[in-house]
Amino acid sequence: MPRSQQLILPPVVADAIRQHGEQTYPHECCGALVGQDDGVTHAVALPNTTDEGPRRRFLVRPEDYRLAERRASELGATLLGFYHSHPDHPARPSQYDLDHAWPTFAYVIVSVANGKAADMTVWFLKDDRSTFEEGNLHHAENPDSNTASPVHR
Repeated sequence: MPRSQQLILPPVVADAIRQHGEQTYPHECCGALVGQDDGVTHAVALPNTTDEGPRRRFLVRPEDYRLAERRASELGATLLGFYHSHPDHPARPSQYDLDHAWPTFAYVIVSVANGKAADMTVWFLKDDRSTFEEGNLHHAENPDSNTASPVHR
């Protein structure tokens, strides 16, 4: 889990998340963030199977969570958090995001406006679960950047 309120996202992973958001537009995409400490090395695409409609919601089902954990283990890494897109909305968490967040994870949100990825932010749930705090998202190489990969399906 990230130890600080920052997340290092190598360009290849950030680009893969943006592309995932553009590919699923006008629906939300979602996926897992895998890496070590506060550095993401892989983005693992997850299916958006919400019953509320993928246009404005995403849901990580228990089997998807287990898939993300298994993939992290296979890569010798840790599940650091999750990402999703906000089609035609800012890269800020919604009340729905807050209601479904788990502590200790990083949450990356990418805004996708008219089919084009725009702002990307990272958020961390406060210990009392009352709100998110915006973290620092660094789009820089991390020590394991040579193993960074785009979205796995």
